[in-house]
Amino acid sequence: MSEVLLEPVSQTAAPGADLPATLPAMLADAARRWGERPAIVEDGHTISYTRLHALARRAARAFMALGVQPGDRVALWAPNCSEWIIAACGVHAAGAVLVPLNTRMKGEEAADILLRSRARVLVSVGGFLKQYYPDLLQGLRPDTLEQVVVLGDELRASADLDWQGFLARAEATPEAAQLQREAAVRPQDTADLMFTSGTTGRPKGVMAAHQPTLLAFKAWSEVVGLEEGSRYLIVNPFFHTFGYKAGWVAALLRGATIHPEQVFDAEAILRRIQDERISFLPGPPTLFLTMLAHPNLADFDLSSLQAAVTGAASVPPILIRRMREELGIAKVTTAYGLTECGGCATLCDATDDAETVARTCGKALPGTEVRCVDAEGHPVAPGEAGEVLLRGYHIMQGYFEDEQATREAIDAEGWLHTGDVGVLDERGYLRITDRLKDMFIVGGFNCYPAEIERMLADHPDVAQVAVLGVPDDRMGEIGCACVVLRHGAQLDAPAFIAWCRGKMANYKVPRHVLQFDTLPVNASNKIQKRELQGLAEARLRAAQQPA
Repeated sequence: MSEVLLEPVSQTAAPGADLPATLPAMLADAARRWGERPAIVEDGHTISYTRLHALARRAARAFMALGVQPGDRVALWAPNCSEWIIAACGVHAAGAVLVPLNTRMKGEEAADILLRSRARVLVSVGGFLKQYYPDLLQGLRPDTLEQVVVLGDELRASADLDWQGFLARAEATPEAAQLQREAAVRPQDTADLMFTSGTTGRPKGVMAAHQPTLLAFKAWSEVVGLEEGSRYLIVNPFFHTFGYKAGWVAALLRGATIHPEQVFDAEAILRRIQDERISFLPGPPTLFLTMLAHPNLADFDLSSLQAAVTGAASVPPILIRRMREELGIAKVTTAYGLTECGGCATLCDATDDAETVARTCGKALPGTEVRCVDAEGHPVAPGEAGEVLLRGYHIMQGYFEDEQATREAIDAEGWLHTGDVGVLDERGYLRITDRLKDMFIVGGFNCYPAEIERMLADHPDVAQVAVLGVPDDRMGEIGCACVVLRHGAQLDAPAFIAWCRGKMANYKVPRHVLQFDTLPVNASNKIQKRELQGLAEARLRAAQQPA
């Protein structure tokens, strides 16, 4: 059978003696162990482990002063920065649930999540990417959102709090009350609610508990080479599991130093690696391809780089070799996971050859079971393709207030149906070959056509639309909108794309727009995406040919 069975870790089992059971307990343990060592380095300023712990508890007291109760949701809408980590740790230490928001979201997208999660407090960046984020919620702010805390120097609404004003509210909460609240957090309490898009066209909230996150990323960090004293440049956004759990949570678990990076710029990244002696750098293939393509790559001293993790898209073996040879990274690994399993399920070892690291996603994490099954749910033989199923301690608790979707995703035996098609080899290494779910990946970000199509259906000129992922040298894949226009309408591709930019996160915006008289459909009038894919790619190739 094409199945890898490892001894599962019980969801109710106590963690090892060296691993705290909750995220607040983990931070307290880190502060005791590493004290004045740098936890975060940002813009030339250093926050020690002791200081971070104190600030997190202060933030927890401030949240409590704002009326946040155990189990309440608190949303975070900001780029990678020290305040993000402090606020998130404060949410956990107040017994509340963290709801990260993608900074690429438009106001309507963010408001929908704030409404459905019933977040009581939002911590938002002020000015970022040439816009003032709280203004994006004008006319959209849910009644359940009681308070907005704004990061940065600008504060436009008198009812909002700035960061220092927020922290000052901590004085209204006794320290003993906060410590009591923190001590009451249990290992299987929900730590975060991360909204992920899906084939239904509407994001679903994935609930994850404290202890599974700690167990999974302790195992992950031991394999990938994240060590005590590592200098970890986190380019992956904190609102994503790669930047949050495999990012700063893993760093704090290991006693590493976090170097947050807000916007990816190849030269800035190369300079920070050189100047700050960065030793650990995960990211999607796009990040490393862009670094390797920089014309002045040879001018930077990258000798401090020791380890990297990539994935989230197809990885050519030549990239792994170039990362090792041209960037000098000794430990290069790849991994596979999804939000519903906490972010990581399989992982290559740093000693695996370039072909294995590039062509597979590695073996199951300890305590994780992986199967590939046929349409009837029967395991297939090694080397045969089937849907990837996962089971283990870090599978999500379920989708927030959506029992039907939870039952559809997790069967009666506890297997998570990923919707990905993969192959397990004789060694137990997993290779993802296709997707049952209609999804493509743009620079490491999952894009779900159903969600994008739902938004494009509001365009005044669109009669019918189908969205596909098409190959792109830099991003791996990019979106292509195949549209049938309403009678009398004319396609203005730049205007169409500009309209999209105002409605959705940038990575979701189709980069190509193709007009069709009709879209291919089957007898049930369902669009034949495979046939359409071939038509679209042929037209795009023809358009690139010299006249």
